[in-house]
Amino acid sequence: MLEELVELLLSKKAEEVVTLDLRGVSAFADFFIISSAESTKQSRALVESLNQKISSLGIVPYGIEGEEDSRWILYDLGDIVIHIFTPELRAFYDLENLWSQAKKKVYL
Repeated sequence: MLEELVELLLSKKAEEVVTLDLRGVSAFADFFIISSAESTKQSRALVESLNQKISSLGIVPYGIEGEEDSRWILYDLGDIVIHIFTPELRAFYDLENLWSQAKKKVYL
């Protein structure tokens, strides 16, 4: 499912998509998917696509945070947490550095 979600984000033009393998590093999630969207409109479109994909897989998310503001959207699937940031908030929170002990995979 991780790769399917990454491919969906890439197909919808999410930028700088990376995964962090948190297994052995965190007790609350196995993976983060981190991506950037150039605008809040694009962030909302990414979430809409994720909602359709997740629904088609029969999965109910634990929660979605940040949709109103759309500058940092957190999509909690339990083992996988998806972060969609505007570039400035991604740089500010710098999750990749914060979780630097996790194995990182970059998607081009």
